[in-house]
Amino acid sequence: MGISLEEIRCSGYAGNVTLSDRNTFLKAEILIAALFFIFLAVASAFIIPAYPAAAEETSRRVSGLIQNVIGRSLEPNVYAPFASMAGAVIYALAALILIYYFFEQTPSPEILFFALFVLSLSFEGMRLLVPLQKIRQIPALYLLMASRALLFGRFFGIFSLFAASVYAAGLEMQKQQNIIMIIALITLVITLGVPIDVLSWDTSYCMITGYTSMFRMVEAGMLLITMLSFFISAYSRGSREYILIGVGSFLVFLGRNLLLSADTWVTPLPGLAALTAGTYFICTRLHKVYLWL
Repeated sequence: MGISLEEIRCSGYAGNVTLSDRNTFLKAEILIAALFFIFLAVASAFIIPAYPAAAEETSRRVSGLIQNVIGRSLEPNVYAPFASMAGAVIYALAALILIYYFFEQTPSPEILFFALFVLSLSFEGMRLLVPLQKIRQIPALYLLMASRALLFGRFFGIFSLFAASVYAAGLEMQKQQNIIMIIALITLVITLGVPIDVLSWDTSYCMITGYTSMFRMVEAGMLLITMLSFFISAYSRGSREYILIGVGSFLVFLGRNLLLSADTWVTPLPGLAALTAGTYFICTRLHKVYLWL
């Protein structure tokens, strides 16, 4: 079942970000993702040989779903984090291009926030600075800035997907630009408050940060609320498409977390598969909901 234009007005889209403005946002996101991809392509040639040296100085193993399931039966692989990081950057660029292509004329308020979630995966390219500092004498300040940028991208992505679900649920909200600014401000405050040890990193080549357990709990809570919001939308809007969108949100969360914590060859492909499947569910169902508007 589709959604009427009047329902979009009630959900706060009309008089908000115009279709042209939304498309400008998407173009800017594609540009940012392309810059990360170029950085990845240029830097990989001389950074990849530095991974073994960086692996020798890891202070602990990253904690993730795969590691919790298989325990220590699979040892970390030196290049698996690079594969997961490269996959995240490539996924972000490809997905943003497809989102722009398929939604260029489709007025979906949720897709802008989902695109911001997709863009956040590009920030995984910041992990390249860990092996890079084995080749170049990078000041600790730059490593700190890169780590905070990585954290900003991760938190911003979670909040953006949550915002998409709240819009879908029909909650009255202010202009989308204001919501994006609020999300960015909250994320910035959190990011600046997290302690970071720039002298040590885990097997995913992320700097060691504080409050890890607390943030995992918050992330799990955000996932549950996001899924529930989409399921509520299926009931309140009378559109079963939102059920599959809720399933898609779980899959993109799962794929994202698998890629973020990848340190074995078992992880990157399932992570990318879950991300791709979740993106397919979310985008195709949203496109169907707003197709006739």
